[in-house]
Amino acid sequence: MTTSYKMALKTGSGMLLSLFVSFHATAQKKPNLLFIMTDQQRYDALSLAGNKILKTPNLDRLAKQGAWFKNAYTPCAVSAPARSSILTGTTVENNGMKTNDRAYYYKEEGLMKMITFDEILTSKGYRCEYYGKWHTQTAHAAIYKNPLLTAKSGKSVFGPEGQSLIYHDYIDEKSPKQAVREGELFDQTSQRSYIPDPLDKFYGKTYDEVVKQKLKTVQPDLHGRLMIDKEYSFTAFQAKQTIEALERLKDSAFSITCSFHFPHSPMLPTEPYYSMYPVKDMVPPLSISDNMENSPYRKANGRLGNPEYSDPEKIKYMISAYYGLITEIDDWVGKILTKLDELGLSENTLVIFTSDHGEMLGAHGLREKNIFLEESAHIPLFMRFPGKIKENTVVNGYVSLVDLFATILDYTKAGTYKSDGKSLRGLIEGKDKKHGKYVVTEWDYRGDTESNYMVLKDGWKMIIPYSETSNVINALYNLNEDPLEMNNLIGNNPERKKYAAKTEELRKCLLEWLVKNKSKHIEGVKKRMLI
Repeated sequence: MTTSYKMALKTGSGMLLSLFVSFHATAQKKPNLLFIMTDQQRYDALSLAGNKILKTPNLDRLAKQGAWFKNAYTPCAVSAPARSSILTGTTVENNGMKTNDRAYYYKEEGLMKMITFDEILTSKGYRCEYYGKWHTQTAHAAIYKNPLLTAKSGKSVFGPEGQSLIYHDYIDEKSPKQAVREGELFDQTSQRSYIPDPLDKFYGKTYDEVVKQKLKTVQPDLHGRLMIDKEYSFTAFQAKQTIEALERLKDSAFSITCSFHFPHSPMLPTEPYYSMYPVKDMVPPLSISDNMENSPYRKANGRLGNPEYSDPEKIKYMISAYYGLITEIDDWVGKILTKLDELGLSENTLVIFTSDHGEMLGAHGLREKNIFLEESAHIPLFMRFPGKIKENTVVNGYVSLVDLFATILDYTKAGTYKSDGKSLRGLIEGKDKKHGKYVVTEWDYRGDTESNYMVLKDGWKMIIPYSETSNVINALYNLNEDPLEMNNLIGNNPERKKYAAKTEELRKCLLEWLVKNKSKHIEGVKKRMLI
């Protein structure tokens, strides 16, 4: 019997006894998990990371209260593959989710058959809820206990466009649709109108012209100011769902995921976020004029067909909107963390913040992701767990989001399960001297007609296909001297043989990784001529 308990009995103080019982219950409770993920947020889209324009005080504070991983990379710079790897702790090759269209109800033998960390936590008595973008196999969502699992249409919130459908139900009630007015166009994601920026694909056209000409609209083409109140934005809706979940589950052991849609396109912030970063003050990326002649990505993401993303004046609109969307997320993350404090949950909750992949944002004249350049593959990652993770911890080792599966199970004491990653606890505590020496990112979408692997070690990055016969250019960048990746040291470089030793060093790391994960591409990488 503890001293506090004896004292409470002796004095007969109900208050002291109540306080002790509360403290004892908290001490015995399973650790909670709050997993916050954005979509398409690059590593330097944080003021903490040195961005001199963008303001992210709440994310900065969260990072400083725990561990900040300065060299965290996506397993694959594409949503569904990355999210599947995060949930299962497996490589994209091993889980099979190598394209976005394999998400939801896609059926293929052997596809994503491994267990997710939330399925494990559910088996350990956790209440698991998930809010926001899902974009992986719907079969793995059966364990989630969200109060609302279907939209008014009857479609699952974990099916295609499921989160958009319940958001439409919500906004139709809170902010009924208005007719599209002169000077406005229409956004399918919010089902509301917006005023387009000069970067918008349909800038200068009327809404009637877009409809009559049956012009196809896709999210990356849309840029402007969304005409709804900020309280009813998609970000606000997803954050409010998360806050309500915290209030409802405060007495349970929980795993809550808040998966924000933004800063993914469409680049349509509401006010005041739209005007928060004046376009005239935005700085175009220094690499925007790169001719990409010695790059595997010269034609990537429709680069040659979208010259506006190489326009240093037009790209300022995208940068302004992107920063506004991130600041809106930062504001809501602050409110989520405040609610965690108010409910007395912060001390017993592991908070993880990351993004599935980055955004090129005009770098090298490119938009979107899908490639291994820094703006696309390098992402933010930090973790806070008071008493378990020291404040102001900075981890410089190279890590992958594949490692989050083992890390979550480690800190929640859920047990050890097979995965392709490794718990990051050793790196956080400075005890692991082996992990973090290098990192690999992959993509196997079009076979050997594209770059399939990125391996990064000591600031040296190599990007290659996995086939001996592929005609795709090999690439080697020295990020220590060329952080913008403007100078490919191999490929068509006449002096590429100078870098034979470095390419072989990186190939050795890649082969080690491929062998560990039982890849079918070992021989192709072995035989690939690098210089």
